[in-house]
Amino acid sequence: MHCSFCGRSAQEVQLLMPGMNGCICNDCAEQAHLLAREYLGNEKKQAAGDLNLAEIPKPHEIKAYLDEYVIGQDTAKRYLSVAVYNHYKRLGQSDDDVDIEKSNIIMVGPTGTGKTLIAKTIARLLKVPFTIVDATVLTEAGYVGEDIESLLTRLLQVCDYNVAEAERGIVFIDEIDKIARKGDNPSITRDVSGEGVQQGLLKLLEGSVVNVPPQGGRKHPEQKMIPVNTKNILFICGGAFEGIERKIALRLNTHVVGYGNDSAAKRVQREKLLHYVAPQDLKSFGLIPEIIGRLPVLTNLEPLDRDALRRILTEPKNAIVRQYAKLMKMDGVDVEFTYEVLDYIVDKAIEFKLGARGLRSIVETIMIDAMYDIPSSGEKQFVVTKDYAEKQLDKANFSQVRS
Repeated sequence: MHCSFCGRSAQEVQLLMPGMNGCICNDCAEQAHLLAREYLGNEKKQAAGDLNLAEIPKPHEIKAYLDEYVIGQDTAKRYLSVAVYNHYKRLGQSDDDVDIEKSNIIMVGPTGTGKTLIAKTIARLLKVPFTIVDATVLTEAGYVGEDIESLLTRLLQVCDYNVAEAERGIVFIDEIDKIARKGDNPSITRDVSGEGVQQGLLKLLEGSVVNVPPQGGRKHPEQKMIPVNTKNILFICGGAFEGIERKIALRLNTHVVGYGNDSAAKRVQREKLLHYVAPQDLKSFGLIPEIIGRLPVLTNLEPLDRDALRRILTEPKNAIVRQYAKLMKMDGVDVEFTYEVLDYIVDKAIEFKLGARGLRSIVETIMIDAMYDIPSSGEKQFVVTKDYAEKQLDKANFSQVRS
């Protein structure tokens, strides 16, 4: 038996696959796959060149979709909706004298307020490639960790390595605050996961041709690279920026020497400090001015109050209570949460100061024994009461983990 394409025998190749009237070896099959992907990729590139503005979701439609899954945070959702819509229009712009520049976004908000949830929800709606990457694994080139260019590897994987599609995509960089500069004091050790990573991100955010390793990770000289132009890639960054409130308060509440009776100089409420976040606060936190300039749109997510946490439990399409009800429904059990237990869960979440994630951990602790016993008991209905919830939390020693 010989390969019908290259003529080599079965002893000369690793695998020989027979067909109706001939055979093909593994090497020829790989070459055929590469040629087909290149040809189909060029067809996709031509088809993707035009965007129909009539089919693009308007900002109101994008925000309405976000409202179904994310409670509150209207300001951040409006910023994201406009940014995504403008990104679509920018991709469809004609070549004329006005070149629309992209407006990368940075979102600031405490943990558990919905930064990543907004990104994941928007990804389901979009018609361009979208990926979420983590900045905490990045280091400077040559150090243990992932190089900055590996951010784009995931985007390539989402669109099956179609470079033309990837160059129109959106990248959400999570935990951007974790690469802040560690301090201004000189040190004998390099800040390989801080300021160095920020400087490496500059070329990605601004727009340049970047050589991306196909499998991610670190680059090495003999590795095949994929050139990707980041000019039309929209970057959205998010981070908790823990402690930035102190920087904001220091800027807002500074007084000169003398008697001040200006009513506008009142102390700003501590809960609303993030509303006044400005680029200079990000600089004080540890982001370099160059990267702040490449993230021109700055918005914030407000801390969740009691009413928002209560709505998160029951209102969204993927509400926590609905998730557990569906899990138990698969075993033929109807689960009901009383109003008293829902208020109790919200009070505990506020006490632990964990945001929406705190709701999930509390409900999981309350339901763990029920989910273990009920599927084997044959019960068809289960009501979660406040007394039952208190017993479960006491059993798990939740009172010992109070902030």
